[in-house]
Amino acid sequence: MKILYGVVGEGMGHATRSTVLLEHLRKKHDVHIVVSGRAKEFLAKRFENVHNIWGFTINYEGNSVSKWNTLLQNLKGAVTGWPQNIRKYFELVETFQPDVVISDFETFSYLFARNHLIPVISVDNMQIINRCKHDPGLIAGHEDAFELTRGIVKSKLPGAFHYLITTFFYPPVRKERTTLLPSILRPEILKAKSEPGEHLLVYQTSTTNTALLDGLKAGGLPCRIYGMRRDLKEPLVDGNLTFKPFSEAGFIEDLRTARAVVAGGGFTLMSEAVYLHKPLLTVPVVGQFEQEINALYLEQLGYGMYAKALDRPVLDEFLTRVPKCAEALKAYEQDGNVKMIAALEEQLERAYERKGKWSEDTHS
Repeated sequence: MKILYGVVGEGMGHATRSTVLLEHLRKKHDVHIVVSGRAKEFLAKRFENVHNIWGFTINYEGNSVSKWNTLLQNLKGAVTGWPQNIRKYFELVETFQPDVVISDFETFSYLFARNHLIPVISVDNMQIINRCKHDPGLIAGHEDAFELTRGIVKSKLPGAFHYLITTFFYPPVRKERTTLLPSILRPEILKAKSEPGEHLLVYQTSTTNTALLDGLKAGGLPCRIYGMRRDLKEPLVDGNLTFKPFSEAGFIEDLRTARAVVAGGGFTLMSEAVYLHKPLLTVPVVGQFEQEINALYLEQLGYGMYAKALDRPVLDEFLTRVPKCAEALKAYEQDGNVKMIAALEEQLERAYERKGKWSEDTHS
């Protein structure tokens, strides 16, 4: 089977989880990948037939999305990005001609499929916002952000053949062609043995979030920080803070031995922390409700704590909750990626049978 796999390039979580499925798919199928941003280099080191496209990016100020700078950044990028995407579109038409498209919240591959009546299988965590029912009490105070985000998510990949949604929380499904499945985890995470430690693992992709550092310094606990100093080749120690260069092995080692985790509301690290039974203090990026809903469910389950900002009182409150969160996390179990891979193969076979006819079956 010929599969076109689209990976959104904003944030590395999409790329890391896609790697797990791509490793499986390439053993049985002919796979081409379209990807934008930093994720392109990451995937190109691991797979053949990786095609670079232009994709939407987000600009941050502190721990917030800068809407104006994001708009300007993407208008500028589109000037050269759209012609590049058009060229790639026709290259794929002439040379590959896929049977099925898999999209991890990626638009180019989806539009390619729509134009050629190719079935699309959506694989991501975002569609849970639109395709499930959420307790009004959970999102109280976030109603406007919820409705806005749900509208955006709904418009992203409408009418896909099937939606495979990765999650560690399970609200009721409200739409057909929707399956909730356990989070996709890297083999290195599945092999990692969780052990208790004293340090906090801190992951922050916004390099300008100095308020977070002030709160961590005030807390006094040893912190191993990733993402804020991408220029580093060696660890940099500043009091109780140790800034570390990117290292997959080093990050997983610090995660499995952490006392707890402090991070944004990104789904990939959150799901890895849940799997390794690590309590998580989550400080979602302001303006990204998809991170906030992850944090709200995490706190509702007792797996961690949701905070709008980090300061000494917030950190102290979280540390008092860590033992109780660790106890709640003991109940979480997951059999690797078995269910996800089985569901994906099932939908691929079904989609292949409906090639050229899939639009007759899908309306929402």
